[in-house]
Amino acid sequence: MSESNKNIKRLGIMGGTFDPIHYGHLVTAEEARGRFNLDKVVFVPSGKPPHKKGYRVTEARHRYLMTILAVATNPYFEVSRVEIDRSGYSYTVDTVNQFYEHFDDVELYFITGADAILEILTWKNVEELLSKTNFIAATRPGIELTQLDEVVKKLPVPAYDVIHPLEVPAMAISSTDIRSRVAEKRSIKYLLPEAVEHYIYKNRLYVED
Repeated sequence: MSESNKNIKRLGIMGGTFDPIHYGHLVTAEEARGRFNLDKVVFVPSGKPPHKKGYRVTEARHRYLMTILAVATNPYFEVSRVEIDRSGYSYTVDTVNQFYEHFDDVELYFITGADAILEILTWKNVEELLSKTNFIAATRPGIELTQLDEVVKKLPVPAYDVIHPLEVPAMAISSTDIRSRVAEKRSIKYLLPEAVEHYIYKNRLYVED
């Protein structure tokens, strides 16, 4: 473990498919970093997302490289291959445990969309997760904070102090919409970093062969 890792006490983990990564993800990570005084945010592209069964997901290497391009200018952002390199489905509990193995005395904050938190009861080993990790639930359009309250009430352990809502207007941008725009030959400019836009076009992602 590097000396810099030893100095990290509050670490954000930004989980997601990132297919593709866009400004909504980046704004959310930066807002979470400031709001919760995080020393660093590590973006973790999902390797084999269990919630995407039956859906076509772009190759992990493309999603990883796009994430690298997107975060390159922010010294507080990093990208990890931990889920891409791990075999089997990418479960959050396994990722959290791996981060605890590499960081001394760290407090983890898992950053994701509030819509994902609404499904947290279906996650693997949810009780273990809630006992180890803080969750930052970034709100998306159409998701009311009262919906989160209803989920928290159903959790098997007290979770009011570990699930934190975060309102992020930029979450109106979606990867699904970006993929559709590319397929329909519509502009995606200003929805995501220019380097990621060029990567998508250069590698002919999201277009039918």
